[in-house]
Amino acid sequence: MRFLLVLLILVLPELALASGFESLKLTGTERGIYTVIIFVIAYGFVMAEEFTGMKKSKPVILAAGIIWAHAAVLATSAGVSTEALHEAFEYNLKEYAELMLFLLVAMTYINAMAERNVFEALRSWMVRKQFGYRKLFWITGIITFFLSSVADNLTSALLVGAVVLAVGANNAKFVSIGFVNLVVAANAGGAFCPFGDITTLMVWQAGYAEFFDFFKLFIPSVVNYVVPAAFMYFAVPDEQPDASDEAAVVLKPGAIQVCVLFFLTIASAVSFKQFLHLPPFMGMMVGMSVLMLYGFRITTLYRADENNQFDIFNQVRDAEWDTLLFFFGVVFAVGGLGYIGYLELLSAAMYDGLGFTTANILVGIISAIVDNIPVMFAVLNMSLDMDLYQWLLVTLTAGVGGSMLSIGSAAGVALMGQSQHKYTFFSHLKWTPVIAAGYAASIFTHYLVNG
Repeated sequence: MRFLLVLLILVLPELALASGFESLKLTGTERGIYTVIIFVIAYGFVMAEEFTGMKKSKPVILAAGIIWAHAAVLATSAGVSTEALHEAFEYNLKEYAELMLFLLVAMTYINAMAERNVFEALRSWMVRKQFGYRKLFWITGIITFFLSSVADNLTSALLVGAVVLAVGANNAKFVSIGFVNLVVAANAGGAFCPFGDITTLMVWQAGYAEFFDFFKLFIPSVVNYVVPAAFMYFAVPDEQPDASDEAAVVLKPGAIQVCVLFFLTIASAVSFKQFLHLPPFMGMMVGMSVLMLYGFRITTLYRADENNQFDIFNQVRDAEWDTLLFFFGVVFAVGGLGYIGYLELLSAAMYDGLGFTTANILVGIISAIVDNIPVMFAVLNMSLDMDLYQWLLVTLTAGVGGSMLSIGSAAGVALMGQSQHKYTFFSHLKWTPVIAAGYAASIFTHYLVNG
C-alpha cells in the first residue's frame, strides 16, 4: 500500500475530487507529498501497536491534524475561500459524527450485556458441557460467526476465545487452530450484516446498499468460513478436554431484557433509515435512551443491592474509545489526503486501470495488511459509479480479506495478545493458503448467487 501511494504521486495525473466539492489538485507539491509521508509514518505505528504498546488512535489523530493544517495552507495558497475549505472539512465531520454515535450505542449495549453476565454465562455453559475438541471447534466457530453479525468481530472473537483458551489450556495445538478458526468466523460473520463490521456499516450509511441487501452476502460469507474450517478440522486433535468443575454463571437482573432492547434498537435504526429516511444513528440513540430509562428502573428496584445496580454511564465509559478515536483519525487523515487530491489518484490506478471487479478483490488483499477502515473509507470517498453487485463485492472482500493474516483484523491482533503465545503470526500464516482459498471461493459464490 505504501509503495502504491508513492507510485501514484509520481506517475498519475491530477483529477477532481468526487465527494461533492473540488479537490485542491496539488498532489505534486512538496507540502502535498509531505502529508502522504506523515500518513505512512503514522500508519506504521498503528501496524506496530502489538510491539510498541502504543494505542493505534494516538498516531492517526496527530497525523490527521498535521494533514489538515497543510491542506489549509495549500487551500489558502491556491486562493480557495474559507467557506469552501470549511465545506470540505465539515463533510468529514458529518461522516465521522454519524458513525461514531452509531458505534457508541452499539458498544454501550454490548458492554451492558457483558455487565449483566450474558456473555460470561454463555462461556460458562460451553465450558461445562465438555464437548470434544473437534465438536468444540465447530461450535465456537459457528457461534462466533453469528455473534459477530450483531456484535463487532473483536468482541465476538475475545468472548469465544476465552472458551477456547479455557478448555484448551493443556492443548496448545487446539488453541492455535481454534483461534485461527475464530478470526475467520468473526470476519466472515460481520460481512453480511451492517451491524457486524464497521466497513459494512459505512457502506450502509453511505446509501450504496439497503439494509436487507447485505443479507445477499450470507451464503458467500458462509463459504468464506466453511472452506478453511473444513481443512483445519482434520488438524484438530480428536481428544476430550479435561473435566471442568466450573459453577454455572447466573444472569444478573434485567439481562434478558437488555438483550431484547438491543434487538429492538437494531430494528429502530433500520426503521429510521428505511421508512423515515433519517440516518440510522438516530434510531440507535432512541434505543440508547430506552436503555438509560430501563437502567434507572433496575437501579431503583435494587437500590439496596450494589451488585445488581446498573449505571449506563459506566457502560459508555467502557466503550472502545481507542477504536472510536482511531476512526476519527482515519476519517480526517484520509479525508485530508482526499481533499488534496490523492484519492482520485488511487481511484484512477485501481478502478480505472484494473476495472471494478479486480480492484474490489485487491481491496480485500490490501485489507489483510492495512486495516480495512481506512481502505473502505477511501473507496467510499472516491464516489465510484458501481452497481449493487460491486458494492456488495467490496463489502465482502474488505470484511473477510483481513482473515488472511493475523494482523489483518482487530480480532486477530486481540487474540494474539490473549493466547499466551499459543497463537502467533506464524501459526496463522501456516493456514493462509486455505484461508485464501476460502476468500476466492466466497468471491466466486457471490458471482454465482448475486451476479
